[in-house]
Amino acid sequence: MNDVHPAAPHSPVLVLGARGITGRRVAARLRDAHHPVRAASRDSAVAFDWHDDTTWEPALTGAERVYLMLPHELPLAPDFVHRAVAAGVRRLVLLSSRGIEEMGDDRLMAAEQLVRTSGVDWTVVRADWFNQNFDEGIFREAVLDGTLALPLGECRQTFVDADDIAAVAVAALTEDGHAGHTHEVTGPEALSFADALALIGDAADLSVDFRGDQDSYRTTGRSQGRPAEDVEHEIAAYAALAALGDAHPTDTVLRITGHPPKRFATYAKEVAAAGGWPGKE
Repeated sequence: MNDVHPAAPHSPVLVLGARGITGRRVAARLRDAHHPVRAASRDSAVAFDWHDDTTWEPALTGAERVYLMLPHELPLAPDFVHRAVAAGVRRLVLLSSRGIEEMGDDRLMAAEQLVRTSGVDWTVVRADWFNQNFDEGIFREAVLDGTLALPLGECRQTFVDADDIAAVAVAALTEDGHAGHTHEVTGPEALSFADALALIGDAADLSVDFRGDQDSYRTTGRSQGRPAEDVEHEIAAYAALAALGDAHPTDTVLRITGHPPKRFATYAKEVAAAGGWPGKE
């Protein structure tokens, strides 16, 4: 599909998950570029709750472009897409993830299919592991505790900075030429989790042990009181990801934004300098 539906000059861009890791960066970049923004989340001035469809229409009304970021484990409701199109939305940009077919991520595969068949301009942004997982997201506590268990062994990942993801998403929301494309967004290098944690350790003067085997992941899951069935399902998904082998950097960030993606070491130094890993008191 071509970009054939230019947004009205003062039509706001609806940013869902506007307080999240990528959402708030997307909203900030849009504002910096003088685009009107409607930042929505459960606790924003524009209330939006995936579990309360009465919040959908007020958020959608008047918006012609939407940044779609789904909360962890929540599927994209087909009715939301239908209502968005009916309300006049003409462009959908969905944040997705690398390797979803191999990992059997039915949730994100279904979401991608919904936006691709929505009848309006769409772009899918498939990002690799966020750098910010280590200081804002799911790995923060493990970093501070000194041990991260994840059953990926030495398989290398192309960790990508959330600022670079946001820059690609904003381009897809505001520029021509992105409709009908899936952008694979990566950092500039492939690192193992052990490599990444070593860079964090060097930057923040921390010692973080990486345990990349399945038994350590099971033990961590049990200690957290998580259902064994869920843990085994995740282990199988990670095994499928590891079977793909080392990830390879793409040129997406440079090609779309004009600047190279941030290196992980730079990210780690910036977070450490800002006191992002203060340690336990």
